[in-house]
Amino acid sequence: MRTLEWDYQKNLLKMIDQRQLPGELCIVSYSDYRQVTTAIKEMVVRGAPAIGAAAAFGLALAAQQSSAKNVETLQKELTKAAEKIQAARPTAVNLTWALHRILSNIANYRGDVQGMRKAVLVEAQKIADEDVMINKRMAEYGAALINDGDTIIHHCNTGALATVDWGTALGVIRTAFEQGKRLHVLVDETRPRLQGARLTAWELKQYGIPYEIISDNAAGHFLSRGMVQKVFFGGDRMAANGDVANKIGTYMLALAAHRNKVPVYSVVPTSTIDLSLAHGGLIPIEERPQDEVLNLQVEGKSVFPKGAKARNPAFDVTPHQFLTAIVTERGIVYPPFRKNLKQVCNIKT
Repeated sequence: MRTLEWDYQKNLLKMIDQRQLPGELCIVSYSDYRQVTTAIKEMVVRGAPAIGAAAAFGLALAAQQSSAKNVETLQKELTKAAEKIQAARPTAVNLTWALHRILSNIANYRGDVQGMRKAVLVEAQKIADEDVMINKRMAEYGAALINDGDTIIHHCNTGALATVDWGTALGVIRTAFEQGKRLHVLVDETRPRLQGARLTAWELKQYGIPYEIISDNAAGHFLSRGMVQKVFFGGDRMAANGDVANKIGTYMLALAAHRNKVPVYSVVPTSTIDLSLAHGGLIPIEERPQDEVLNLQVEGKSVFPKGAKARNPAFDVTPHQFLTAIVTERGIVYPPFRKNLKQVCNIKT
């Protein structure tokens, strides 16, 4: 199944509970947009494209829940619902993008309330279906960057689980493998929630792609020994100059790769590119609960002193200078990024 999909028989949103993987493939269902908001916040669903689709379907649920008798009232209710959904996770721009797309689509709606409810669901489904097509186009472009025999370091999870289906950076790797290229993936475990060790490794196992899990701070060792040919990761928000916010640890990985002259590629759909932000310093960085850091145990015991405190930023920003290229559904973008990202987003320079 897809990471998330609408059940048209029961009018529910179904999604994979990614907190349960790899131990259990658990499907959860939601009938209330507030439940979807909580699911986004608690990372039942994660990954910028998947969050965007979940937000869109959340608005579809809000429309169905509403008892509004006229279009104007329903529009106001959906705007309020969108504000609550948007607050769930501040960094991933796809969430805001999807909500804005739906609200813009119905802003000048001419019809009855039931027709508007249907229009919201139709647009949410379009967002989900387009995501799959976009990912496959990105994968085709990005696969051309991978050579037969490459060893690749991959950070976090950017596969089918991070999207509606197929994936961004991991989708590129999957496509290259299906083209017959012999690959080996070093999977950063990606602290503190271990999306690499739990989710990326699980996906690679399903695809039959050879991999090994490494601790995040081991990446520099493999890069410095010439044992890695490429670095791939995704992105949750990219500024106009190419600075990219991605899962914490990406900056250190890109820095080490740049120092060792290993190409670094960020794979993002154009919906993740936020041209309203001049640089990455303007990207809001989500700080998550410290328990995600402090839950580490060894031999069943906590490794931290009682009462220890922690900081837990979910993302860091990798400066554009450390990116070799950016892979989008409209092609591969090379420096100068400020100019070329505008072109790929069809904005006149």
